[in-house]
Amino acid sequence: MKFGRIDSATAAGAILAHGVPVPGGMFKKGRVLTDDDVAQLKAAAVSHVVAARLEAGDVHEDAAANALAEASAGDGVRAAAAFTGRANLIAEVMGVVVIDPARVTAVNSVDEALTIATVPAFAVVRPRQMVATIKVIPFSAPEGAVAAAAAAARAGGPLVRVAPLRDQPAGLVMTRLKSTKESVLDKTTVTVRDRLERLGAHLAQEIRCDHTEEAVAAAVATLAAKGCRPILVIGASAIVDRRDIVPAGIVRAGGAVDRFGMPVDPGNLLLMAHLGDIPVIGAPGCARSPKTNGFDWVLARVLAGLAVGDREIQGMAAGGLLMEGAARPQEVAAHDEAPSAPQIAALVLAAGMSRRAGSNKLLATIEGKPLVTWVVDSVLATAARPVIVVTGNQDAEVQAALAGRDVTFVHNPRFAEGLSTSLRQGMRKLAEVAPKVDGALVCLGDMPSVRPQQLDRLISAFNPAEGRTICVPTFDGRRGNPVLWGHPYFAAMQEEVAGDTGARHLIGQHEDSVCEVAMTDGAIFLDLDTPEALAAAGATPAARNGTRP
Repeated sequence: MKFGRIDSATAAGAILAHGVPVPGGMFKKGRVLTDDDVAQLKAAAVSHVVAARLEAGDVHEDAAANALAEASAGDGVRAAAAFTGRANLIAEVMGVVVIDPARVTAVNSVDEALTIATVPAFAVVRPRQMVATIKVIPFSAPEGAVAAAAAAARAGGPLVRVAPLRDQPAGLVMTRLKSTKESVLDKTTVTVRDRLERLGAHLAQEIRCDHTEEAVAAAVATLAAKGCRPILVIGASAIVDRRDIVPAGIVRAGGAVDRFGMPVDPGNLLLMAHLGDIPVIGAPGCARSPKTNGFDWVLARVLAGLAVGDREIQGMAAGGLLMEGAARPQEVAAHDEAPSAPQIAALVLAAGMSRRAGSNKLLATIEGKPLVTWVVDSVLATAARPVIVVTGNQDAEVQAALAGRDVTFVHNPRFAEGLSTSLRQGMRKLAEVAPKVDGALVCLGDMPSVRPQQLDRLISAFNPAEGRTICVPTFDGRRGNPVLWGHPYFAAMQEEVAGDTGARHLIGQHEDSVCEVAMTDGAIFLDLDTPEALAAAGATPAARNGTRP
């Protein structure tokens, strides 16, 4: 890659390293300069720019990030499309993150251009939370380095996966002495139930018994017979030896002790055992507290079906000193510590009159599929949810064409007044069904060539923390559709739009928040408005019945 100060007159095709002001706006960092851009630079008397040019053997930052992300993502993980050299790995299920730290280091050792950072191994995450981020530092990476890093990520299985937490019917045994207060046991039950529910499981049955080997054995056997798994045993007195009352009772019930003690504090006096294939945990006294402790670490892995033996418990030592304060959250579950990807919804505007097309173009068929289904299926192939389809003209027919798809319909009775009425209707419905989304992808129903990958790229570009709250696709320096809008603009999109122009004026009013997302073709411009355009796209027109004035 060549990098440095170059003559603006020869800058076409170069990637801007720093923003350049031009009349009426700004060419931002990362922009691939076009011939028109060069003309604007000349008109603005900008003689030189700092830019990069890729050479043979260079892989563009986004392509490199995508390759490494796809190589790293395992089960339960989605690789988001790269933007500005960053591709995030997102959890698709609630579960425990399984990472090979040694291979993370190996990937980062290949070349300084390629980096991957992850959440801690065995963190608990919810859907949409980031589990890793890949960042290509310069504008490109060497082709050989990208291949080597991807190979290191794949070696021995996926580098990052999420083992899903399962709703299991846990059983709880609590022993008591004469001095034990029932109120203490009651509070412990609440704490244990809350822990299980935060991890997607539930407390199916509880037994309180005397603190004797015989009573523990009977209780454990009873819970096992009733299908409880795992079985948790909290003794009235702490376990101090693998031959103590609680482990002895587990053994008497037919179980076996796997490990006593763990290098995590609080949580040192934890016991791992099994009864057949049922995990049995002798919980330390700190399990009575809602504060994070070693019991939480073990319980999460057990509920995710992960091994918890000698080797795994020994591996908990680094980071196992759980201090008070920020490093040891008291009431916050581990899954709340991981950052989340923005939640993006989608609106598909499918209500128009199709006046120029002669019949409802959305019902015209391309390769046997109604035109509107091409758009909706592309949206459904992304992470955008919910997907709201605004209908109007031939409402019943459009809904029938989309039958069986995971969409929410809303009818716009004022569809004849223009696109803006459909946009307002869709935004109102979105506020009703998903008031907390971070952004909305507004798609036109007559753009069948827009692909899921292009929509994914818009979603990946969206980043309110970095000021990218309006994401607009571009090709050859021109802006197209669809547009991804951040939540701060939702109110204006309901109140300040009119006619068939939609929210276009808001882009000009908030240019500083606009992120132009370069695409590789002109699909973002192709809408089918006329019989000629439909014919050129290979579409068979819909019947001319039912179109309402």
